[in-house]
Amino acid sequence: MCAMNSRPSACARFQLCPEGRISLYCFLATAGLVLLPSVPQIYYEIVPNVWGAILWGPVLYYALINLIIRFVLRNMEYQVAIRASFLGFVMAASVLVVCFAPAPWQQFGVYGCFMSFFHYSEFLVIAVANPRTLSLDSFMLNHSVHYGLAAAASWIEFVLELHYLPEFKRYAHIWFVGVVLCTFGEIIRKAAIITAGRSFTHLVQDEKHSDHKLITHGLYAYSRHPSYVGWFYWSIGTQIILMNPLCICIYALVSWLFFHDRIYVEEYSLLYFFQSDYARYQKQVPTGLPFIKGYLIE
Repeated sequence: MCAMNSRPSACARFQLCPEGRISLYCFLATAGLVLLPSVPQIYYEIVPNVWGAILWGPVLYYALINLIIRFVLRNMEYQVAIRASFLGFVMAASVLVVCFAPAPWQQFGVYGCFMSFFHYSEFLVIAVANPRTLSLDSFMLNHSVHYGLAAAASWIEFVLELHYLPEFKRYAHIWFVGVVLCTFGEIIRKAAIITAGRSFTHLVQDEKHSDHKLITHGLYAYSRHPSYVGWFYWSIGTQIILMNPLCICIYALVSWLFFHDRIYVEEYSLLYFFQSDYARYQKQVPTGLPFIKGYLIE
């Protein structure tokens, strides 16, 4: 979107472009404005029903914030703001669930925090590292139909097992492993995006851009695709947090198949772009994902 505004200099040198700043203000402001009035209402039992206080209060505050955004911003700035505000609302609501909901639901709040942060930070990090490619798709909220169905399946499994097999959800020392895995994956992915800078895009490129460079330092000295490594382990971690035994297995398998095919296609392009340099790099550094070799020239 910075490219749409034809102001590349304002976004250069790891500075936030205007859309990035708007998103940050809206994300933080919405989270803060939802949390500040909600916490005392729930803590001091001003609202007798905990779930009512957690759900309806924040929803009303969020609706009011969205009316203000609609009045102040227009066009693309509004589209950015409304998405960032939504993710800020999800973060705030998730924090309230962690702090005040019945114990079995608290891990769902932790899951919501990781989901909100992942999608918002995707946009923010691209706004910093490669604003030329920044777009509404950078939030990754509409990644694919399959991604949405997978998320919905995990929510359904969590609710059904919580109702019929609550013992699956009672081992905090196990789902804490998911917290560690999600944190690890998030750090690896975002560090990889920042390291790649202008060479990183969310989409596989079939045409080499003028500032597309072969990155082999930092995390890329240990893995050819560290952003995929981070995303792979983050996705599995989300299901360990929810203690979803079925989705843990399904997410691991589907994510592996997705990245197996994606890396194969991407490396075909990278070999075309960088030729012998990339072939040499392939021999020195693994993909970073188990049993995935990529597109190799025999």
